Amino acid sequence: MRLSLRTASVSLAVALVLTLAYEAVPHARVTADERVPADERDSADPFGAACRIRVTGSKVTAHCHNPYPETDRVSLHVECARWWDIDTDSSPVEAGPAQTVRLTGRCWKEVGDVWISHRRES
Repeated sequence: MRLSLRTASVSLAVALVLTLAYEAVPHARVTADERVPADERDSADPFGAACRIRVTGSKVTAHCHNPYPETDRVSLHVECARWWDIDTDSSPVEAGPAQTVRLTGRCWKEVGDVWISHRRES
């Protein structure tokens, strides 16, 4: 009898914890004001390659993948941490539809900041 009472209390405790954990997870809530009308939703023109940037010491490598049908011209910008180190901006590289491009840059010493700029093909 004691074993089944212990099992029942453990089961109840686990069920309570799982219920509370589920309630603590944030859920997306969209109000009527935040909904986008269908005609505006269809006119949205998605654009821009998704880029992953890796900094290894003083070297920077970025891989940008363009999942959209319009060409994206991406540029890598590297800002070096030292005032005397030369910051660099790469020439724009065309990332065509379903294409992945690789951009590289570097500093002599530490890298301060890195970002990618996107431009529509003209």
